[in-house]
Amino acid sequence: MNSEKSERIMRNPFNSAQYKNEDDLILIQKAKNGDRAALNELIKKHQGYIYNVSLKFFNELNKAQDATQEVLIKVLSNLGSYDPAKAQFRTWLYRITFNHFLNTKKSAFEQRYEIGFEKFFDVIQSTPDQELSHEEVINLKHEIEEAKVACTAGMIMCLDREQRLTYIVGDVFEIDHKFGAEIFNITPENFRKRLSRARQDLYMWMNKRCGLVNEKNPCRCPKKTKGFIERGYVNPDSLKWNSNVLSEINALTEKRVDDLLLERDKIAHSIFSQHPFKKTEVSSEQILHSILDNPTFTIGFDLK
Repeated sequence: MNSEKSERIMRNPFNSAQYKNEDDLILIQKAKNGDRAALNELIKKHQGYIYNVSLKFFNELNKAQDATQEVLIKVLSNLGSYDPAKAQFRTWLYRITFNHFLNTKKSAFEQRYEIGFEKFFDVIQSTPDQELSHEEVINLKHEIEEAKVACTAGMIMCLDREQRLTYIVGDVFEIDHKFGAEIFNITPENFRKRLSRARQDLYMWMNKRCGLVNEKNPCRCPKKTKGFIERGYVNPDSLKWNSNVLSEINALTEKRVDDLLLERDKIAHSIFSQHPFKKTEVSSEQILHSILDNPTFTIGFDLK
């Protein structure tokens, strides 16, 4: 990872040890003074995290990109009214972000997962196993990884929206529980309870049906890969998860696994934290340009 890329994505805003509120406040003040470059930098700092949480929450590339842009429009529209005396910028930003995600109308794709864990795993199990030769394992390594991520990302979709978002930010991105509670406007104890329920639901079904968690289960990602390709779950010509990858998510969380986690939850955490952190499809400058050039949009201050 080069230094520029590392600097841009390693400052995890969900980790209080990495986040510096004063840096955002400086950029906001510069933007209010007319500095477009500062506003672009502010967007760039947070856009990747908004997009990657959105992608895991909605599990659709276009939906994730649209939701990211919709959030940024809301943020820029209200930036002039942000009061640093009331909350850190990240609290204000991600409260807007998560409320938007939770209140967005469900797509037909998302509604498919309302069948629940049992029927989801039944669909996976119904995909015939196909053994791969040693050569096929090598040649299909990207497709095998895509099958693994696609399947486990689908498991998260079986959680209800509140549990899903709590698990994504709480376990996958390892948000500070105090900060998570501030965003969701609940107590840290209630945040931990929500997270615990999500962990329990995920593990229960993964332990019953997934070979990644319990080796006694027959399901194996390589054996399902060809069937996933045939059914259209994996497209070798357009990989949803394993393209435009900047890093694994665990590279951004400093592997800060809660010592109080049950061993079973550490197993699931290890699987999901290896999911890719993807590059956004649209640059921060492109988003800023499309928003500011819209004649119906007002930001509340002038940019140079």
